[in-house]
Amino acid sequence: MAVVSMGVVSFDRGSPPPSYPGKLTPYVLLTVLAGAAGGLIFGYDLGISGGVTSMAPFLEKFFPDVYERQQSITSTNQYCKFNSPTLQLFTSSLYLAALFASLAAGEVTKKFGRRISMMMAGFIFLFGAALNAGAVHLSMLILGRILLGIGIGFANQSVPLYLSEMSPYNYRGRFNICFQLMITIGILCANLINFGTAKISGGWGWRLSLGLAGVPAVIILIASFFLSDTPNSMVQRGREIEAKALLKRIRGVDNVDAEFNDMLAAKNEADLVESPWRNLFGTKCYRPQLAMSILIPFFQQFTGINVIMFYAPVLFQSLGFGSDASLISSVITGVVNMFATGVSIYGSDRWGRRSLFLEGGVQMFIFQSLIAGLIGWRFGVSGNVTDIPFWFAAVVVVCICVYVMGFAWSWGPLGWLYPSEIFPLEVRSAAQSVTVAVNMAFTFIVGQCFLTMLCSMKYGLFIFFAFFVAVMTLFCYFFMPETKNIPIEEMTQVWRSHWFWKRFMNEPKIRPSP
Repeated sequence: MAVVSMGVVSFDRGSPPPSYPGKLTPYVLLTVLAGAAGGLIFGYDLGISGGVTSMAPFLEKFFPDVYERQQSITSTNQYCKFNSPTLQLFTSSLYLAALFASLAAGEVTKKFGRRISMMMAGFIFLFGAALNAGAVHLSMLILGRILLGIGIGFANQSVPLYLSEMSPYNYRGRFNICFQLMITIGILCANLINFGTAKISGGWGWRLSLGLAGVPAVIILIASFFLSDTPNSMVQRGREIEAKALLKRIRGVDNVDAEFNDMLAAKNEADLVESPWRNLFGTKCYRPQLAMSILIPFFQQFTGINVIMFYAPVLFQSLGFGSDASLISSVITGVVNMFATGVSIYGSDRWGRRSLFLEGGVQMFIFQSLIAGLIGWRFGVSGNVTDIPFWFAAVVVVCICVYVMGFAWSWGPLGWLYPSEIFPLEVRSAAQSVTVAVNMAFTFIVGQCFLTMLCSMKYGLFIFFAFFVAVMTLFCYFFMPETKNIPIEEMTQVWRSHWFWKRFMNEPKIRPSP
C-alpha cells in the first residue's frame, strides 16, 4: 500500500518497491564513469566563456566597444561595464544551437542508440573548438559556438539517459549525478586554464582557452567507441539476445529475468506508439512527467546559477574586483561547486531527491537574498563605486560560494537526474529532448539578457532570481514525488500514488492513430 503525504510517496512493508537482483560490477562502474565524461564538454564551455570574455586582448579584437568601456575611468557605472548585445550573443548562441540539436538528437538516440549520439557530440564539439581557436572574425567565432552548441545538445540528450539505464536502480541517483560532477570538473578546469592563459604575453591566451575545449571532446569521442549501448536501447531496437547478455554482464548475475521482462513489456508498449511526440504531448497520463520535464529545467536556469558560472569573472569585475581577483574568485566557486556535488552523489539514493531539492532551494534563497542586500547596500542604484574593501569582497565571495553549494547538491545534479528517470521507455527519448531543449532555451534567454538586465535592474536582478528560487521550492514541496530506489521501468507507480498527479493516470497510454 502506498502512503501519500504532499509530495512524498512511500511504501509500507506490505507493498515494497519492486527490486531486481544484481550487484555493482567493475564493468558497469567503468562504463558509467566513461559515459559521464560527456558532462565535461558542457562544463568546460560554461567555465571558459566567462573567463575569455574578461580577457582584454579577446575583447579588443572582437568586442572593441566593450574593451573601450572597460578601459575608461574607474568611476564608470559598474553595473553597465560589460553591457553589450554582441558579447551576450557570443555566450548565448551556443545554447540556442543546443536547443534545436537536442530535438534532433532525440530521434538519433532512439533509432541508433545512446552511444551513437554521444559519439556525434564529441566529433561536432571537437570541430567547433578548432574553429573557435582559429577565429579571425566575429562571425567565425559565433559559427564555432554554434557547432559547440550542437555537440552539447547531443551530449546532454544522450548521456543522462545512458547513465539512468545502465545503472542498477539503487545506484541510479549517484551514478547519474556523475554527469553533473563531470560538468563541475569541466568548469573548474576551465577556470584554472583561464587563470593561466590570461597571463600569456602576446595576447593569444584566449585562443588556447578556446582550443582546449577539444580535450573533453576527444575524451567523450574515444570513450564512445569502447562503450556498449544500454540494454534498454538494445531491446527497443530489437536486439533482445544481445541486450539480455549485456544485462547479465552489467548486473553480475545470471538471473535477470525480472528486469529483462520489464524491459520487454516496456518495448512492447513502445512498439504500439507510432508517434512518441504526439503521445507525449497529447496523452493525459504523461502530463505529470511532462510538467516536471518542463518546469525543472526552467526553474534550474532561473536559480541564476549560470549567471554565476559563465559570467563569474565578468560578474566579479562588475562588482569592482580586479582582473586577477575576479579569475581567482571564479576558481574558488568552481572548487566549491565540484566538491559540493559530492554531497549529492552520497545523499541522492540515501536521503532522496526531494529532500535535497527542498534543502538546496531554502539555502539558495537565503544567500541569493543576502547577495542582493550586500550589493544594493554597497553599490546602490548608481553603481559608481571606485573602492571595494577587502572585507566586502570576501563576504560577497563567501555568500556566492554557499549559494553555489546549495545548487551543487540539489538543483544542479538533480535537475538532470530527475527528468531522465521518470518517463516510460516509449516516450523516454523524446521526453529527454524536451528537458534539454527547455534547459537550453532558458540558458539562452538568461545568457542573452543577463548583462542588459544587470545594467537596468541593478542589484534587483538578484532579488528577481531569489523570487523564482522561492517559487520552485514551494513547487517541489507540494508537487514532487520521491523517486529514489524505484526501478526505472516501474516509475509509473509514484505518479499513481501522488495526491495531485494521480488524477491524470487513468487514461490509456496509447493514443489511437487519427
